[in-house]
Amino acid sequence: MKTTTRAGRMCLVLDGKAIDVEGASGGRFPADPLAVFERWSEFAEWGRTTTGGPAAPEGQAGSPSPKPRQIFAIGLNYREHAQEAGLELPESPATFTKFGTSLTGPETELKLPSEFVDWEAELVVVIGRRAEKTAAEDAWLHVAGLTVGQDFSERVVQAAGPVPQFSLGKSFPGFAPAGPVLVTADEFADPDDLAIECLVNGESVQKARTSSMVFSVAELIARLSAVCPLLPGDLIFTGTPSGVGHSRSPQRYLRPGDEVVTRIEGIGQLRQTCVAG
Repeated sequence: MKTTTRAGRMCLVLDGKAIDVEGASGGRFPADPLAVFERWSEFAEWGRTTTGGPAAPEGQAGSPSPKPRQIFAIGLNYREHAQEAGLELPESPATFTKFGTSLTGPETELKLPSEFVDWEAELVVVIGRRAEKTAAEDAWLHVAGLTVGQDFSERVVQAAGPVPQFSLGKSFPGFAPAGPVLVTADEFADPDDLAIECLVNGESVQKARTSSMVFSVAELIARLSAVCPLLPGDLIFTGTPSGVGHSRSPQRYLRPGDEVVTRIEGIGQLRQTCVAG
């Protein structure tokens, strides 16, 4: 099953076309995506048997979960990315947040606040059932689905101060595009092994498989939910592979006019066009 949002409304994707969930369900499920995530099991059962309904509103797709209560993000979750950063592999997930105002849809203009904005392609997990002290072997039961994300990062702000300011440096407006659809785990042969790639102006700058993550999706859910409950609609940005601009020699950052395409096998792609901020 695949979902998306249009004009902030939850939509079901059938044969490549988005239909309005509230209309298709006769009001059984509301338009508010967060309210649907709160009833995800019931909704998924309905969605897998639905064959049609009224078309979604016109316009571009938005984030599959546009108003999550929590956004978790993980650093150094690919071995080669830790190596290129010159850092040891973490013994537990290096966790920060991206504030909610950074969240946006899959096709946007990215306003660059400085000359030091970097790219980070990421698989994003959307929670569909409250997870609290959840064992890794049960973790996928709490996942609504997967989507594509970008963890854009302003490297000067990120490194400023006596301690790094990861959350601030990664939370400028538009720094967390996600989409274009949420895909349920049963759509994949192996949801733990998906090809992920980032291209800048058509050049492949990051390319890996999510099976290379240090902490798998299940392990991340187990580790995070041991500390705080994960709520329906919450997002987990699971970390980026090697190939970021900051670790290159010479270092490379995004400039006005650059196009960033982020894609994950079986889900789709994001497209951001950089403009002066």
